[in-house]
Amino acid sequence: QVQLVESGGGLVQPGGSLRLSCAASGIIFRFYAMGWYRQAAGNQRELVATITSGASTNYADSVKGRFTISRDNAKNTVYLQMNSLKPEDTAVYYCNAYITKRNEYWGQGTQVTVSS
Repeated sequence: QVQLVESGGGLVQPGGSLRLSCAASGIIFRFYAMGWYRQAAGNQRELVATITSGASTNYADSVKGRFTISRDNAKNTVYLQMNSLKPEDTAVYYCNAYITKRNEYWGQGTQVTVSS
């Protein structure tokens, strides 16, 4: 059974930082591209950042220079370091594991709220 378990969300003030983690089980983690997506209230889910099995990264323009995605294959975990957070970063953040459409999995999400 595949499980992606996110943690690290919470309430933070504008300008603050959070680090999200996603622990994967039930998959051969090192073969999967991993990603973080987010969905704000009333909006569609959008890509935040991805990292390939070879550790190449890609970021949404809105988070470039502020967020960093990384992975630890020994721990089957992907991270999202979020700095200089803005109120518009408020959303539920979802972890994604992808090889093909048939082998794509999602976590349950973790809430990030940026507010003073």
